[in-house]
Amino acid sequence: MTGAGAGTFKPKTVYVIYIDSTPEKVWQALTASEFTRKYFWERSIELEPKLGGAFVLRLPDGRVNVQGKVVAYDPPRKLSVTWRVEWPEEFRKLPECVVSYELAQAGEALRLTVTESHSWDVPDAILTGGRSGWPAILSSLKSLLEAGKPLAIAMEPPKDMIDAIKRLR
Repeated sequence: MTGAGAGTFKPKTVYVIYIDSTPEKVWQALTASEFTRKYFWERSIELEPKLGGAFVLRLPDGRVNVQGKVVAYDPPRKLSVTWRVEWPEEFRKLPECVVSYELAQAGEALRLTVTESHSWDVPDAILTGGRSGWPAILSSLKSLLEAGKPLAIAMEPPKDMIDAIKRLR
């Protein structure tokens, strides 16, 4: 990872999925709103394609869900962004994390590794959000790219996670 504070973030969760696709198609699916709206609960991505560029995930109504900066940009191999949750409002208490997408050929398949890195000792209850959300997002991405249709997965943040966030000072 490159950028300010790169040494202070440590991986807390790592997800790996194999997709029958090319690095270019997966990269496009990760960085273009025409795809993210389909598999990432209707969120649209805004990504300034350069180090230090802006990163935003918007809700369907236009509100900012997540925002940050690009800290690694190497298409179609690696994208890392700082990740500060702006909505729901109580999530604003959380320190930003870094989310990294690494793409690599694995035979005829593509291996996508998503890493969530944090600068603080995150309680397990808070990590449950990503631990349930990332597998659903990645599974829907895989379905979209392989079968042409994302999965219809209805999810809400885990109650334990919400309660733990409310307890933060």
